[in-house]
Amino acid sequence: MEHRNKISFPKDFLWGAASAAYQVEGAWNEDGKGPSVWDNFVREEGRTYKGTNGDVAVDHYHRYKEDVKLMAEQGLKAYRFSVAWSRIFPKGNGEVNEKGLQFYDDLINELLKYGIEPILTLYHWDLPQALLEEYGGWESRRIIEDFNTYAVTLFKHYGDRVKYWVSLNEQNYFVGYSYETGLHPPAVRDKKRMYEANHIANLANATVIKSFRKFVPDGKIGPSFAYRPYYPLNSNPENILAFENAEDLLNYFWMDIYAWGTYPKTAWRYLEENGLTPTVEEGDFELLKSEKPDFMGVNYYRTTAVEKNPLEGGVSIGIKNTTGKKGSTKHSGVPGMYKTTDNPFVETSNWDWEIDPQGIRVALRRIEARYHLPVLITENGLGEFDTVEEDDVINDDYRIGYLEAHIAAIQDAISDGVDVMGYCAWSFTDLLSWLNGYQKRYGFVYVNRTEEDEKDLRRIKKKSFYWYQDVIKRNGIQ
Repeated sequence: MEHRNKISFPKDFLWGAASAAYQVEGAWNEDGKGPSVWDNFVREEGRTYKGTNGDVAVDHYHRYKEDVKLMAEQGLKAYRFSVAWSRIFPKGNGEVNEKGLQFYDDLINELLKYGIEPILTLYHWDLPQALLEEYGGWESRRIIEDFNTYAVTLFKHYGDRVKYWVSLNEQNYFVGYSYETGLHPPAVRDKKRMYEANHIANLANATVIKSFRKFVPDGKIGPSFAYRPYYPLNSNPENILAFENAEDLLNYFWMDIYAWGTYPKTAWRYLEENGLTPTVEEGDFELLKSEKPDFMGVNYYRTTAVEKNPLEGGVSIGIKNTTGKKGSTKHSGVPGMYKTTDNPFVETSNWDWEIDPQGIRVALRRIEARYHLPVLITENGLGEFDTVEEDDVINDDYRIGYLEAHIAAIQDAISDGVDVMGYCAWSFTDLLSWLNGYQKRYGFVYVNRTEEDEKDLRRIKKKSFYWYQDVIKRNGIQ
């Protein structure tokens, strides 16, 4: 709906920014940290853009005080970060690494010193390598106990100061990229194994939420879901069905479990017909139904249009753009369910991601209508090439335009009646973009390095840094 008078952002709105341990920290083998699956994966030839890795990343581990001071200068109300599991438990289980605990103690205390609310993510893709080797990581139910032990250790240690927690980051992507497309470790292409691992991750998520209620009773916790709303290409009923299929299989398949502990029936029927259903043991659904999150975390970047995809001869796995060469993406789909296609009404980034500010409003309204849960926007941002001009000026007006339009759409959603708790832009500093190296920049703060050269890792404030500073001061863009 259109509003004559928009509702303002809440006075306690969490204006923030976000990061992930592997993408910013570096210090990959320092102070007792064990290797993660990413520490090993990036050493395999051809896995990442120009062979980039997170050994140093942007050196946040050694420069966190400098970074937090910049956050305070910008006026951040919150900072979302993840803990590296193998920094706390080098082998994934067993003995605790006290130096790892101390690093996050120091980071949390530094944030609180400046009045910045820490939002702690338990898992952002960096599984300890030892657990993959010991029992297959997310493919074994043994991980539920190990993940819960790790989580409880953090709840006990930081729960007195950290009140906002994210359990799993983008579960839909980490199981999909790890076990369907093979783009992430352990680089498997087997949909049956993907759905098995995914069900186990759901059980682990519910288990740690149950523990959270005991150890941090005054806190809030929820998963962070990578929500890409789907649109039908047009009003052709076959394309409407493709849209319904995509929403069920790619979105509600995760969010329904988080909120209700059940899988959508249409998606489950697809799994049954194709021999893909995960192993369900007695008590699984009782656990999943018993632990509802306090909020739905949403990582929003794009929408995608879909159309009919025939069962015979339909499109399957496509090609992902990891170079920034516009137009190199090849469409994907599930035969008999849906196929992605170009949306003629939106522009795209150099990585072929649709730029659709209204899509975040669509996402927020769908969550409100279906789940009646508050939403914490845990990621939203634009990855693009940035240029440092004379006198360290970085005119990233394209990023400002992107973020401003999305924040306006969030305010529209709030005016529509959606309960939005906060907004964490991705990201505060530039960082390692997993498969894309350092050329795909997201930050308010430029980090002076390239794929080939760490240079001096100097922090340079972009034009968007000052723009977001003003947004926070005014509690919105209007």
